[in-house]
Amino acid sequence: MRILIAPDKFAGTLSAPEASAAIARGWRRTAPDDVIVEIPLADGGPGFLDVLRACLGGELLSLTVTGPTGAPVEAAVLMATGADDVPTAYLESAQACGLHLTEPADRDPRVTTSRGVGELLVAAIEAGARRVVVGLGGSGTNDAGAGMLAALGARAVDSGGADVSELLSLGGAGLRGIAHVDLEAARARVGGGGDLDGGAGISSGPGLTGGSGALEIIIATDVDNPLLGLRGATNGFGPQKGADQASVMVLEGSLEAFVSAVGRRPDGKEPAVALGAGAAGGLGYAFLHLGATRVPGIATVLEIVSLARRVGECDLVITGEGAFDWQSLRGKVVAGVAEAALSQGRPCLVLAGRSELGRREFAASGVSAAFSVVDHLSQQGHPSEDAFEDPAGKLADLAERAARTWSR
Repeated sequence: MRILIAPDKFAGTLSAPEASAAIARGWRRTAPDDVIVEIPLADGGPGFLDVLRACLGGELLSLTVTGPTGAPVEAAVLMATGADDVPTAYLESAQACGLHLTEPADRDPRVTTSRGVGELLVAAIEAGARRVVVGLGGSGTNDAGAGMLAALGARAVDSGGADVSELLSLGGAGLRGIAHVDLEAARARVGGGGDLDGGAGISSGPGLTGGSGALEIIIATDVDNPLLGLRGATNGFGPQKGADQASVMVLEGSLEAFVSAVGRRPDGKEPAVALGAGAAGGLGYAFLHLGATRVPGIATVLEIVSLARRVGECDLVITGEGAFDWQSLRGKVVAGVAEAALSQGRPCLVLAGRSELGRREFAASGVSAAFSVVDHLSQQGHPSEDAFEDPAGKLADLAERAARTWSR
């Protein structure tokens, strides 16, 4: 048999490449003659750049940028030329402002900044990029992209007209002290314009403004939340970044004030209500103000790695992630892989840390069977907590078990 292994990361335990290697190792114990092809995947979040580099090659520019707490962090820009010969830079926002960059006890989205993302964008422009694809996801920030805009030259004043531009880079809570934001310099840096209604693919043609001097910015994210409200950046994602209820109220009020201070785009459109504005703590909102086009994160990655073709070349597809739940079937890696398998008539297995879905819930999505580390341990009389001890080994054991049923 020819097996395609294409998992997402197992959040908090294994990167996508580590998960892929563990599954392959376990599968080979049962079926050493099977031919295995590994394609670790990511959506717009952590691992986005590694996946693209493995497929595209290109030149990796290593940089030191401002991290979410203000301390320097290491990040990178991947430079590659697209099929249409457009010099393209790929950025992963999580490298500059990811939740994983802050210790759990220190997480406070009231004071974390996205400034480092703007510094990555500046580096991409200076490296000659005419198109920038930014993976949004996994952020530890909730500043509506204010820090990113500041790195591009945005300025701010308070109600008395005093310059308070430093507040743009100090986190979401301080944004309520801003009365007006001037984005002229930031827009000039990227030649921004854009269409809030469209969803161009990564191989779309000219710049977003239609002019030859415009930088084309594409944000890859599967989050379709607006910036504000119950489904917005703060209420939807703030608690998982360390915000208690009081902090959520402060941040929501600050982002409302920031939207008022920024105003609408020159074309009269309001990015705050657009799909994806709430992605990555509101970074989507800031990028949309610069004329970015939003595309689905996982669909973008699957297109780049030619997953549909590779699925068609295999007999069985295996994907996986830490938690296989209802969110997995809504624009995540597992959903994208399962859909590709279904369209090619290939069986698809999900190997997960834990599974909360039954066959009736996942079958229509193209998943043939699901295996869970937690369930496997339970059947052996071990507590679920053991899943965190040697997670790669536990995943390999699960793959070995799955191969006994599915390899032929």
